[in-house]
Amino acid sequence: MTNVKLAVIFYSMGGTNFQLSKWAEEGAKQAGADVKIFKVQELAPQSVVEGNEVWKRTTEATKDIPVVTSNDLEWADAIIFSVPTRFGNMPSQMKQFLDTQGGLWATGKTVNKVVSAMTSAQNPHGGQEATILSLYTSMMHWGAIIVPPGYTDPILFGAGGNPYGTSVTVGEDGKMIGDVEGAVKHQAKRTVTVAEWVKKGNQ
Repeated sequence: MTNVKLAVIFYSMGGTNFQLSKWAEEGAKQAGADVKIFKVQELAPQSVVEGNEVWKRTTEATKDIPVVTSNDLEWADAIIFSVPTRFGNMPSQMKQFLDTQGGLWATGKTVNKVVSAMTSAQNPHGGQEATILSLYTSMMHWGAIIVPPGYTDPILFGAGGNPYGTSVTVGEDGKMIGDVEGAVKHQAKRTVTVAEWVKKGNQ
């Protein structure tokens, strides 16, 4: 059996979800997956991005990350999404990308993709769970197989113990609160493991 192909797809304004994606990549590679990291297309005007130093730095740091396409989704056996919360929802940038995948969906190419999601906010109750659920709702329509971390390892509690997906609180200093890296890597490895089961079962 060939290795599981995992796409890690993120949107990041302040750099947090980019970092989560890099940890997911590391964890998935440790589990034997072939991993590619992608960003979704930025929709905000360039003038707005340029006017925010943190946003501008993140844009510069991620400039070499390819923008995800439908072909990348088709390539992947599994997908991990990482997005900040926007009023309890996924950002419009990620929603716009998902909303343009009707062609893949209509031809059955989203069926049985193994998916999981992560998120971040500036306070512990900033809509993290609702944001992940908003992503998972779309995935149900895709016929995807959702793999939440649940409480499958004590390491998850270092990041707050969100059973839907790793969720991060970012302090005023811009740094993540809690021991997040281990939780992300566990979630990535679990996603790859389930994708291996699905891939093997389809052969």
